[in-house]
Amino acid sequence: MTSYRGNAIAVGILLIACSAASILSVAPLGSMLDGPDYLAQLAANSDRVVLAALIEFVWAATGAGIAIVLYPVLTKYNRSLAVASVAGRTVEGMFVLIATTSLLVLLTVGQQSVAAGPAAASSSQVVGGALLAVRDWVVGFLALLPFTLGVSMYYYLLYRSRLVPRWLSGWGLIGAGLCLLSTVYAGFTQEFGFTSVNTVLNIPIGLQEMVLAVWLIAKGFNPQATASAPASATTLAGAQAL
Repeated sequence: MTSYRGNAIAVGILLIACSAASILSVAPLGSMLDGPDYLAQLAANSDRVVLAALIEFVWAATGAGIAIVLYPVLTKYNRSLAVASVAGRTVEGMFVLIATTSLLVLLTVGQQSVAAGPAAASSSQVVGGALLAVRDWVVGFLALLPFTLGVSMYYYLLYRSRLVPRWLSGWGLIGAGLCLLSTVYAGFTQEFGFTSVNTVLNIPIGLQEMVLAVWLIAKGFNPQATASAPASATTLAGAQAL
């Protein structure tokens, strides 16, 4: 019998690291991107920009890593959904890296604008505005769509398999649904970031991931569920029918 204890601990650590990175990534930048002189601010604080980019890389890598480490466990219940969860969180990570690239290009534009002086201010503002828009849409909308897909897939499998208590995986499904609602709201209103509505709707999934992380590190997966896992990657619906 395989308990997948190592996988459980790894997923717990990755959940904590991913949540921490996604929150801390905004700390080095502070309010630099909010003012009209954001290009000059970026140019004057290049170390902070690079630090934010490194944290966002950790965010992208750990997000994909959660689904990848869960895959050997969940594929026993439904291979297609397990693959979909990995794909969703990997695509999320790719979008995060696109946003990170936009930030680094913004840094270069800011440095060139400062070096060129007032003569290049107008064109730099146009390019900078476009890069900021890309970053806002990617982080606040596009990256969250595959995120909700990925987490929904593995929370569904965790719920059906009873690898963790159903109240915990069910909480994750509800949180993913609220996160999707927040994402759709942000797309139509273009209110990205820590707005009141987005924050309230995303609190449940944020808290759930921390509780799940502690549970997996402390207790691991349900040994009865892992012992009764199907020998092959049959679907849960088929297993229930049998």
